[in-house]
Amino acid sequence: MSSNRRDFIRKAPAVAAVAAVPVVASAEPAAADSGRGRRPRKEVHYPGGEQPPKNPLFSPIVTYGDMVYISGIGAHFEGDIRAHTDHVLKEVKRYLESVGSSMEKVLKVNVYLNSLDDYDGMNEVFRGRWGRAPGVRTTIAAAGGIPGDSLVEIDCIAVR
Repeated sequence: MSSNRRDFIRKAPAVAAVAAVPVVASAEPAAADSGRGRRPRKEVHYPGGEQPPKNPLFSPIVTYGDMVYISGIGAHFEGDIRAHTDHVLKEVKRYLESVGSSMEKVLKVNVYLNSLDDYDGMNEVFRGRWGRAPGVRTTIAAAGGIPGDSLVEIDCIAVR
């Protein structure tokens, strides 16, 4: 047993060096996009097609090949959880459709609630919006609340 330990300790730095090499997706990888012969690239999309005049903090919609990433969308108006959830889901749908996707093509959804007391009300509006085979979902109550006083914020990952 001690010789196995010594062998491991002697080989550990080389193993650690290989394990520490990060896997990073570049903006122009060599792999072909879904077999169509072109390379995927990161594209930023803005609702309405207009980039803001100032450099934004984050992008609202990013595509990478056939993958679609929608940033967190909240509802910044007076209303209850049902009104906020309805508004946010309509915006998510609009964002997805603007880049050739749909609610049915969503793979992953994150839901951030201002309060877990709103869980049932959010679910009433949320249910059925994603087709017969909805993607996976995580729901949490955000400590400290949602920016902009929204009762809910939703982001997602989809395919085109």
